Formats: sequence, structure tokens, C-alpha cells
Amino acid sequence: MTTARISFSVSLIFTMNARFIFKTVFLVVIALLLVMMGMNNKGTVALSLPPLLPKNFTQPAAIMYVGFFGIGFLTGSILTGGGGKGGGGKKNG
Repeated sequence: MTTARISFSVSLIFTMNARFIFKTVFLVVIALLLVMMGMNNKGTVALSLPPLLPKNFTQPAAIMYVGFFGIGFLTGSILTGGGGKGGGGKKNG
């Protein structure tokens, strides 16, 4: 293995680890914001969606935040996951 390949491999591993750390920190910050919103918003809110819900849906604000966060997180995971080339294939070179 040449020095250039080793250097490239090390920089690729560092980039992947930095990206993973950034994503983890970002998720923790968002989760902390969710906890803070839940602790400070104890009132009830009404959700009105006439095409889907026949009457208003009333819940504590904290429950609504958790629900919307979960739906958003699931949607983001579905949109960013998959669609790429499968790993484990034969590499050329």
C-alpha cells in the first residue's frame, strides 16, 4: 500500500467519523430542545385538520411536540435512507 493510499484512507475515515459526530451532536441538541419545550409548555393545544380529523384534536403541547418530532424524524430517515448503491460488491482496481 502506498503512502498516498494510506493518507487517503485516514482522511476518509476522519471525514466519516466527523460527519457521524456532527450528526450525533445535532440529534442530541434537537432532543434537548424538545425536552425544554415539553417542560415549559404545559398548556393544551388544539390541532384542526378538517380533511383527516372530523373534530379538533386537543392534547398537551408537550405531547404534540413529541409527536411532530417523531413524524419529522421518521420522514427524514425514510427520505435519506436507501436509494444508494449496495455495499459489499466487488471493487475494481
